[in-house]
Amino acid sequence: MTWRSSSALSDGAAAHVDLTGGYYDAGDNVKFNFPMAFTTTMLSWSAIEYGKRMGAQLENVRVAIRWATDYLLKCATATPGKLYVGVGDPNTDHKCWERPEDMDTVRSVYSVSAANPGSDVAGETAAALAAASIVFRRVDPVYSKLLLRTARKVMQFAVQYRGAYSDSLNSAVCPFYCSYSGYKDELLWGASWLLRATNDVTYFNLLKSLGANDSPDIFSWDNKYAGAHVLLSRRALLNKDKSFEQFNQQAEDFMCKIIPGSPSSTTQYTPGGLMYKLGQSNLQYVTSITFLLTTYAKYMQASRYTFRCGNTLVTPNTLKITAKRQVDYILGQNPMKMSYMVGYGPDFPRKIHHRGSSLPSKTSHPQAIGCDGGFQPFFYSSNPNPNILVGAIVGGPNQNDFFSDDRTDYSHSEPATYINAAIVGPLAYFSTTK
Repeated sequence: MTWRSSSALSDGAAAHVDLTGGYYDAGDNVKFNFPMAFTTTMLSWSAIEYGKRMGAQLENVRVAIRWATDYLLKCATATPGKLYVGVGDPNTDHKCWERPEDMDTVRSVYSVSAANPGSDVAGETAAALAAASIVFRRVDPVYSKLLLRTARKVMQFAVQYRGAYSDSLNSAVCPFYCSYSGYKDELLWGASWLLRATNDVTYFNLLKSLGANDSPDIFSWDNKYAGAHVLLSRRALLNKDKSFEQFNQQAEDFMCKIIPGSPSSTTQYTPGGLMYKLGQSNLQYVTSITFLLTTYAKYMQASRYTFRCGNTLVTPNTLKITAKRQVDYILGQNPMKMSYMVGYGPDFPRKIHHRGSSLPSKTSHPQAIGCDGGFQPFFYSSNPNPNILVGAIVGGPNQNDFFSDDRTDYSHSEPATYINAAIVGPLAYFSTTK
């Protein structure tokens, strides 16, 4: 990417630690570890589940995961007793429209600890490190062991000091990435990934101790129940382990809430066939749920399994057809004939809500653009963005399949790491599955 160069090279300095690296979450210049860790977990799950179908891209996936895990390792180990969970004051950052290379906003450092717990962000960080440890197990065993060792410690912290990070950090994370679903789902998700990575009975016992849990009709950076249920269902279906049957049942219940035509469906679809969950950045739910559809279909196929939603028979094909429809919609088979992946297809979003993309590069405009300097000439401009953020998937159309391609409408025009991470698996799946 020729239009981006280094930024935030002194991140962590406010706390006298090195917190450089990682990813900005979306179109701003803030590092929020809660969605970043979820992005990392999903990218890792993609590599674990679909790596054999990725061909030459698998190495790129590993590089992308490692860029996140190198940062998350620093966050987990820089200061004993603390887990750093973000860099950059979101309230200050969002008042500016400037390139990350010009950033002059305060780079506040946020952390959780025994006194100010954050079981949700810690559980997700543990999940990310554990999932990534599986990705690197064969190709870099030393790094893999470091990831797993750290994941265990972070998970222990999440379990021992229970509390929501939103309560500890307030306006530093809310309303941006508040933990609306609480932290029990992250404890379940973290334990599920550590069980997958270690086979240690401790994590099975932790799963059991968490008791009955919700069966929502959503899966996202905030709500992990459905993801954990599908991940755990693998043991019931592939390993025929009866002690995981309840999780398989919950995975089935989830699928019945998603599939069109299911008697227990709670999922709205647009006239053009897109799953529609929530108005703000709806495609994040579409990509995450699509990942669960293809993955559960894969488990069903491998174990020759079918189930029913009421009287409706569900086969692996049922789930595949639903998933493929979503992927095809995102890539351009929709009423607007618009690809929601930037740079893909003849028509795609040109005015995305993304600072680096909408502002001229340092090469073409070497002078600094200050906090307010980017609004009038660039943010409010009706011209397309000068830099194409190839591959980024935006928030997507509204419930009537309409997309206005308006930079100021962040709910629909902003890309995000977690929207993209979740579709990597399904794309790899359909690249080799007709």
